[in-house]
Amino acid sequence: MSLGIAFKGPEGIVLAADSRVTLTAEMQRGEEKMMLPSTFDNATKLLQIAEHDHVGVVTYGVGAIGQQEPRTAHSFLPEFEDALSKEKVGRLSIEDFAVRFCNFFVEQWRAKMPEGYSGPDMVFLIGGFDEDAPYGRVYKVTIPSNPTPEEQNAGQFGVIWGGQLEYTTRLVKGFDPKLPSIVQGFLGLTDEQRVALQEHLEGALSSRIPYPFLPLQDCVDLSIFLIRTTMEIQNWIVGVRGVGGAIDVATITRTEGFKPVQRKTIVGQKRVV
Repeated sequence: MSLGIAFKGPEGIVLAADSRVTLTAEMQRGEEKMMLPSTFDNATKLLQIAEHDHVGVVTYGVGAIGQQEPRTAHSFLPEFEDALSKEKVGRLSIEDFAVRFCNFFVEQWRAKMPEGYSGPDMVFLIGGFDEDAPYGRVYKVTIPSNPTPEEQNAGQFGVIWGGQLEYTTRLVKGFDPKLPSIVQGFLGLTDEQRVALQEHLEGALSSRIPYPFLPLQDCVDLSIFLIRTTMEIQNWIVGVRGVGGAIDVATITRTEGFKPVQRKTIVGQKRVV
């Protein structure tokens, strides 16, 4: 599942993600089929694009494209970068970049995933700065269900997140994202009443975070806190432990572009003392 965050603040954009990816294998045991999940904690979900330092990407949701030979989104970057380089497109607007990025991964998806796929989406949060723009922009791309880039927090500041989101949503919104649907089923509410209930709860319970006021460092700290909290609570719960590994974080500003804040590195053998 993972957890990805894009924070659009007044001083810049923060992109953050964990490093866990889960693959599930089907095994036959007698007459029964068993699904065995395996987790890997060194995936790269914070994507930096060569020669395009004004933009960055976070991915979450389904962790790989392809069923027989699965590949992470990060593993496709050299091909995407090569395509941009050959086209010599120069600096793109964030919307144009999001469209090209989306089209590339839609092609990979169609080539390597089965027709009629009905599982979770691969989601990308694409953030950065248009040339000479005072503030950043963030777009969301959802493959395969909604591949058209959609701008998030247009004209305002704020944070969006996705993946294994229940604990982050509880902290920021004040209630579990499943709560309105649970209440709807219990009380027999209409869809309109469920939507109204959700809006009322958000207005009454959301954490009072002054997004337009926050310095970039506070945006970084809050992003790390939300991912770390999800990791820590999973140490004690029975359920999907889909968030783990190192937390990768980068900022994108109008003057400095993409700048890693913390990012895992390749290391050799770990010594046991």
